Amino acid sequence: MDKKLKVAVLGATGMVGQRFLSLLENHPWYEVVVVAASPSSAGKRYEDAVGSRWKMTTPMPEAYKDLIVMNVNDVDAVASQVDFVFSAVDMTKEEIKAIEEAYAKTETPVVSNNSAHRWTKDVPMVVPEINPEHFTIIESQKKRLGTKRGFIAVKPNCSIQSYAPVLNAWKEYEPYEVVVTTYQAISGAGKTFKDWPEMVENIIPFIGGEEEKSEKEPLRIWGHIEGDEIVPATSPKITCQCVRVPVLNGHTAAVFVKFKNKASKEDLIKKLVEYKGEPQELNLPSAPKQFIQYLTEDNRPQVNLDVDFENGMGVSVGRLREDSMYDYKFIGLSHNTLRGAAGGALLCAEYLTAKNFITAK
Repeated sequence: MDKKLKVAVLGATGMVGQRFLSLLENHPWYEVVVVAASPSSAGKRYEDAVGSRWKMTTPMPEAYKDLIVMNVNDVDAVASQVDFVFSAVDMTKEEIKAIEEAYAKTETPVVSNNSAHRWTKDVPMVVPEINPEHFTIIESQKKRLGTKRGFIAVKPNCSIQSYAPVLNAWKEYEPYEVVVTTYQAISGAGKTFKDWPEMVENIIPFIGGEEEKSEKEPLRIWGHIEGDEIVPATSPKITCQCVRVPVLNGHTAAVFVKFKNKASKEDLIKKLVEYKGEPQELNLPSAPKQFIQYLTEDNRPQVNLDVDFENGMGVSVGRLREDSMYDYKFIGLSHNTLRGAAGGALLCAEYLTAKNFITAK
């Protein structure tokens, strides 16, 4: 790429916004030129607006400290300075829907981490290694919005990343019934232990909205396009419980699976470690070289040892074994703010750029 595309991060002061900025600091294709946030942060230096709320383990990049935060609601002013935006705004669902469409209608593509548009019929919700073909629905969305280059694309919930790619790798064996329990890190709630001391040595057996997302979003990813909408798949049936655990980063899943077609353990492992998608073929900057690794030790994957596999963009699997009631069971692990949030959205943007959905204005 001859010249870097200019990017804004919407919701730049929050945890996911901070993660976007950390990932974009030395990106080969993109340059952050605008940080935008709520009116209460607008007009301040980014460093001052964030203050003591910087949640990353790495220091705030020097390049962003002196950027003046823009009001995210000044849509035309922000959009006029950039080629596309990443959205991590903290608003109500209806407000997010409205503001993301407003940006798209300025002919500015929106790549969103938010859930608001995940079920909008012509908005693609994509894990690039699984369903990049869903991005073709963007042409229908542009007709609805009345745009030539503006659109919205989203990534799915962080909770599904530790098992949906695994099930996708095994699709030829036709998994049809899946039971999942996810053990989810506190950063998924935008928290650290400093913010949330009651999570130390504690678990909370409820995360609002997560179980429905965990059961239904994989089916939309495995769906197909009919006319101007994405129609969800009807199988496999997934039931899920989601538990908040005292871990900073990393969502773990304990999964039980029934298959229509017989598979050996060796076949299943082979499918995992050999699984590749278009991001690997295109050698996208944020794509893991190996998407899924299989760990043979009985006590893996572990958050402390494995959450940063492939810079947090890979999925770790272990303890695959036959089950007395289901066919197989396994443990999966993924990084919830990298693969599951900002990193997953960044990979979507890279794919959209490689395929010329996102270009310089």
